Amino acid sequence: MSTDVNQQVKERANAWLTGNYDEETKAQVRDLMQNNEKELVESFYQNLEFGTGGLRGIMGVGTNRMNKYTVGMATQGLANYLKKNFASLSQIKVAIAHDCRNNSPFFAKTVAEIFAANGFHVYFFDGLRPTPELSFAVRHFKCQGGVMLTASHNPKEYNGYKAYWEDGAQVNAPHDKNIIAEVSKITDPSQVMFTGNAGKIEKIGLEVDEIYLKAIQGLIGLSPEAIKKHNDVKIVYTPLHGCGVRMVPEMLKRMGFTNLIHVPEQDVNDGNFPTVYSPNPEEPTALKMAVDKALETGAEMVMATDPDADRIALAVRDKKGQFQLLNGNQTNSIFTYYLLTRWQELGKLTGNEFTVKTIVSTELIGRMAESFGVEWFNCYTGFKYIAEVVREMEGKKTYVGGGEESFGFNVGALVRDKDSIVCCGLAAEISAWAKERGMSMLDLLHSIYLKYGYYKESQISVVKKGKEGLELIQQMMKDFRSNPPKSLAGSTVKEIYDYQTLEILAVATGAKRKISLKTTSNVLQWLTEDGTIVSVRPSGTEPKIKFYFGVREDLKSLADFDKATGALDSKMNTIAKELKLV
Repeated sequence: MSTDVNQQVKERANAWLTGNYDEETKAQVRDLMQNNEKELVESFYQNLEFGTGGLRGIMGVGTNRMNKYTVGMATQGLANYLKKNFASLSQIKVAIAHDCRNNSPFFAKTVAEIFAANGFHVYFFDGLRPTPELSFAVRHFKCQGGVMLTASHNPKEYNGYKAYWEDGAQVNAPHDKNIIAEVSKITDPSQVMFTGNAGKIEKIGLEVDEIYLKAIQGLIGLSPEAIKKHNDVKIVYTPLHGCGVRMVPEMLKRMGFTNLIHVPEQDVNDGNFPTVYSPNPEEPTALKMAVDKALETGAEMVMATDPDADRIALAVRDKKGQFQLLNGNQTNSIFTYYLLTRWQELGKLTGNEFTVKTIVSTELIGRMAESFGVEWFNCYTGFKYIAEVVREMEGKKTYVGGGEESFGFNVGALVRDKDSIVCCGLAAEISAWAKERGMSMLDLLHSIYLKYGYYKESQISVVKKGKEGLELIQQMMKDFRSNPPKSLAGSTVKEIYDYQTLEILAVATGAKRKISLKTTSNVLQWLTEDGTIVSVRPSGTEPKIKFYFGVREDLKSLADFDKATGALDSKMNTIAKELKLV
């Protein structure tokens, strides 16, 4: 081992060789020390921490990897924190579920056994389940916490651990940092109660599925006549080898849709995700097999859900008969417009409703909400922040729905996380509703642009892996703060939003005002005179820094759509070049 290897890495690796770790783990650590110094550093240079998606990392040995011990220590820390917060309760309850990933069942069983050994009553799903159903179960069983074992849409080498609080939402401040503080006190596996009290584990399954499906079905179905008339709309659905394989088809069947087409190869639950490069529905390549199936069968729409079935991707036909993959902003705009329109038509809008979007999501959501007299809120990226707003507004206003640009949306306050199961039902319903009005889904989107303005967004992610990558990302943010752009695509930057200081700088005058959010985040936004918004945000779950572009212009006629598209794309490309991203 060379002398430039961090001393802390050496100490941590040696601690694993001499501590209470199994022999297989120790052998793997020795192999890294002797044969793979770079991987040794990556495995031990830091501890996994809760980000916007909880605990997430590559599987393997080490403090910076997902394994029995890091999962165990995190669980013991969480258990200790739950004991402190709910000391007055005679019985603390938690719910546990897992997705299709490699080692997810093992990790879930480990978590369940640790909670049981700590005296908790554990509701343990009998097989893989969608993340939103875990959120539902926490609330249904009146639990104090929950854990979902998943790495969402990450590549196959990843796994993760989403921790939930008693409201059914992922843990948020101050609980996330306080849990980390408790986890940091667990310095040796001997402090983890790995086994004992198995009688505290209660298996749950189909009976909860039934309650969950009935509950979320009650949130939609706003256009029963349109559904009945167009129940044969031809839809291709793929779960991308994940948890949606049973629940989405069942949801659509219960709503009355009769023409669902499967992609058999992708109905197979497999943590290696053999038919896709990455199981991320944001990536067009992930939907290729489903789109090919739709072209082959003459389907009108493609639906895809990610491995833990909390996010949805849609592809819809254009005028030429080809499929366009809608981005998250477009999908959320369609969902929001439909919900607000139908709520208004059904007399459900009383002036006491609200919706939520994230700071990097399209501004079109806010403009639509205002036109319906509905209040809207901005929050940080990560659905737990949307859930936080929902919790704060509980009993004050009615939550219609909301989402984030990364293909996450939910309807109502029942489940406190994004939910692709209800969204697949909603998408099918909207397709039938639009069809009744002589429109396709794409026609509906274009009609929204014509009414509210053509809002177009794109994103560029710059990947910087490992310890060096993390340092480079931090330096990029420092450089942007010290030397922000003065203009973007020829439009002067008029305001800079810095969510780390919670200040808005008026560039021309130097005046500052506060951002009304409770916590800080390492995000920058530049707003220009022509309404362009560029956001810069290091990812909380992946080794990348993300750049979000939002541009707009009024659309006088649909005949101008292609011309406007070219102009907006050109503007975003110019900005990307100015920021040296392409």
